Amino acid sequence: MQVILMEKVLNLGSLGDIVKVKEGYARNFLIPQGKAKRATDAAKAEFEARRAELEKKANDALDAAKARAEKLEGYLVQVTQKAGVDGRLFGSVTNTDIAEALTKQGFEVKKGEVLMPNGPLKTIGDVAVTLHLHTDVNAHITVSVLGEAA
Repeated sequence: MQVILMEKVLNLGSLGDIVKVKEGYARNFLIPQGKAKRATDAAKAEFEARRAELEKKANDALDAAKARAEKLEGYLVQVTQKAGVDGRLFGSVTNTDIAEALTKQGFEVKKGEVLMPNGPLKTIGDVAVTLHLHTDVNAHITVSVLGEAA
């Protein structure tokens, strides 16, 4: 199925590209999320008429993400969990915990923006975590996991 991308999609293309994707990917993800439209003649004409507006919107989103990344870059956030004497946590620190801690400190971060490729944190200590704020913008923060007596 051919679709017109309405925004930049990682590993697929950028705004305005006409790409061929599997039908399920288009129907179940790209089109419902507003990331793409079917590449019909009418949709192509509509896209060309709205191109300037869509590019401005995409640039505004990129600028907002860069501003957020500037504020967050190198930030240290502390998360407290119950831990044993050996430094292992009884639970774990997940991307939801990190997003909530950042939100409490005044940063608007969604749990989906917190990348944890090695899974949840299960020990006390400092860990570098990446925040994926936009397709082109990442911010690196440090999460300090503190233990509290059980």
